[in-house]
Amino acid sequence: MFFTNFFSKTPTITTDKLAELLAKKTPITVLDVRTPPEFHTAHLPNVRNYPLVQIDSYSNSKKNRIYLISQSGKRSEEATKILRNKGYKAINVKGGLNSWTGKLELDSQGT
Repeated sequence: MFFTNFFSKTPTITTDKLAELLAKKTPITVLDVRTPPEFHTAHLPNVRNYPLVQIDSYSNSKKNRIYLISQSGKRSEEATKILRNKGYKAINVKGGLNSWTGKLELDSQGT
């Protein structure tokens, strides 16, 4: 379902695979690590905004996988490494929202 990039050793998943997981309606945790203004512009449905600058304070069950997404995948890769170092089963969404072809949601706070 996910693979590890040979060079970075960070587990990743493609946006297509993430879309398949989300379509199954099985609860999964997806964190968008962009800034709140970026998040409010557009984001995946039913995801939580947890900015990269706060990710070190993330606290939740370490038993399930956590999928992390950003605009291009760079910040989410960094967040994945931080959470994995804390014992979480974190997985980076490769290519981020730039690679996402599915539906996006706007918040009422969006522009």
